[in-house]
Amino acid sequence: MASLNQLAGYDYRFEKGTDDRGPVLLLLHGTGGDENDLIPFARLVAPAADLVSVRGNVFENGAARFFRRIAEGVFDLDDLALRTANLLRFVSEAAEHHGFTTERMVALGFSNGANVAASMMFTDPKILRHAVLIRAMLPFEPAMLPDMKGCSALIAAGRTDRMIAAPMTERLAELMRSAGARVDLKWQEAGHGMTQADVNDARSYIQSWLVA
Repeated sequence: MASLNQLAGYDYRFEKGTDDRGPVLLLLHGTGGDENDLIPFARLVAPAADLVSVRGNVFENGAARFFRRIAEGVFDLDDLALRTANLLRFVSEAAEHHGFTTERMVALGFSNGANVAASMMFTDPKILRHAVLIRAMLPFEPAMLPDMKGCSALIAAGRTDRMIAAPMTERLAELMRSAGARVDLKWQEAGHGMTQADVNDARSYIQSWLVA
């Protein structure tokens, strides 16, 4: 197991891959997870990729998250803006520290991690351009859409997900497309948990990203 590092106030795990021209996956876990959770999923999706797996530094009843919420599905928008800016700074510092460019970075986020990744893309798509967003919802309504031409996202949603209302996921895809991003919204016959179909779709997305 790779040793734990720290940058910009975040503990994270870095694993060097074998493809210096391929993607660098930014792994962002769900509520209650840590920097180890998405490593197996990432290795199934992109075996040769560099991995930067971050541990959330906000805690809800002891469970790690990436930003605060007021209630289920109700986010603390001031805290979301602060934590989004902090994560964008982390990405820039990690790229410099580990010798890769942010153009190579693809976020792979689940639930809370997917929501903060979407927030990062809306806030500064020059730093985070691409993402696999598993069980994501719109984190906030941008006052003005950024220019997301050249950006892309796979949004993997569950038809029986009781934690996320379908219109919130559809709105996320709609706004990203309106901003110019290439978005593939995939609906799985699943709830909030990840499935093999998510692995397959994420792998296909990463492969298409490599040849885009």
